[in-house]
Amino acid sequence: MNSLPFSIRTYNPINHLSTGLGLPIKKNLHIVESSAVKLNETKHSKTSSAFLSRREALAISGFCFSFIQLLNLQLEPAAAESPSCEFTAAPSGLAYCDKLIGTGPEAVKGQLIKAHYVGRLEDGKVFDSSYNRGKPLTFRVGVGEVIKGWDQGIVGGDGVPAMLAGGKRQLRIPPELGYGTRGAGCRGGSCIIPPDSVLLFDVEFIGKV
Repeated sequence: MNSLPFSIRTYNPINHLSTGLGLPIKKNLHIVESSAVKLNETKHSKTSSAFLSRREALAISGFCFSFIQLLNLQLEPAAAESPSCEFTAAPSGLAYCDKLIGTGPEAVKGQLIKAHYVGRLEDGKVFDSSYNRGKPLTFRVGVGEVIKGWDQGIVGGDGVPAMLAGGKRQLRIPPELGYGTRGAGCRGGSCIIPPDSVLLFDVEFIGKV
């Protein structure tokens, strides 16, 4: 099991973080040089090749307009995400918001389950995503295989209802239920998850394995 939600006591996240974060890639520009062509100095060359017909000019202008529209569509930003949930805070400090209530059985302590997730810092920076890897996380819930905020946020307890299979929930996890004062993915004085970070997780509980 190789994902950041796993306990920092047995997991080194720096070796397992996905790197497909959509970083821009510079492309080489290719310049095509055309050779000069001498024109025949005849009366026919001046009349036949100097001007485009009106129909050709309209066709080219229409193509250019369509091409520009296509570029504008490709450059438009992605649709905004749905409005943020209104969190409900539990006595433990964990806060949750159900974006979609599932219709399947609820998560049970010790059960082997599958879940998709996106993890973000408070500034919105994504530090991990199972969707990017194309594979959900599989783990036993409620027994300490993942950080405490995940166990409580999925199995429930302390005022938090258990998730139902098929449900989607956003969790706001305080440091004491996350990676604490140590942070995670730290190397050379820099951490992927800085110490004392509040974490935001979008969790999709797929169901038991």
